Amino acid sequence: MSTLTTIADLEALYGQPGEASTVKEVAQITPQYRAYIEASPFASLATSGPEGLDCSPRGDRPGFVRVHDEKTLMLPDRRGNNRIDSLRNIVRDPRVALLFLIPGVGNTLRVNGRARISVEPALLRSFAVEDKAPRSVMVMTVDAVYFQCARALVRSELWNPARHVDPKGLPSAGQILAALSQDRVGGATYDRDWAGRAAKTMW
Repeated sequence: MSTLTTIADLEALYGQPGEASTVKEVAQITPQYRAYIEASPFASLATSGPEGLDCSPRGDRPGFVRVHDEKTLMLPDRRGNNRIDSLRNIVRDPRVALLFLIPGVGNTLRVNGRARISVEPALLRSFAVEDKAPRSVMVMTVDAVYFQCARALVRSELWNPARHVDPKGLPSAGQILAALSQDRVGGATYDRDWAGRAAKTMW
């Protein structure tokens, strides 16, 4: 199999991007890009550390990623499984990227930059939901922002309800855990109790 190993090889195959592909990238959050961030209830957070790369889902009410100013985003770390893979990476390598999705919208928004983890009490309190503050907030300095055109979402039909997959056709979380732990954890009890457990620990 032939392998491309240089930038010159890539450019010979793909050519140069058109102006629309480059002019859309800026180094700050414009009013147009701010509208996308404030409408989004979901983002993927990419980080890098000594062990490799990580990409983690982040979701909350629309606008959960706060636009502090044109160069700064703030993302609260809500309750989860305490693996803190993303946070472990950030404290050792500040480079991060966010990919925002908005239900029903084809364009996505990509933000690259550098982050730090803040536990400043007033900042944590400002992100409280139902009187529960996050344990930390990721403060991101923006280096690049640009939208991604809708081809990927059009091809995947991501927002088409007719294409939604029935979860019953896939292994459940409890089944996966049971299989990987030789039935020490997981199973039908895990699946049955998950919704109630998640509701009590959402924030």
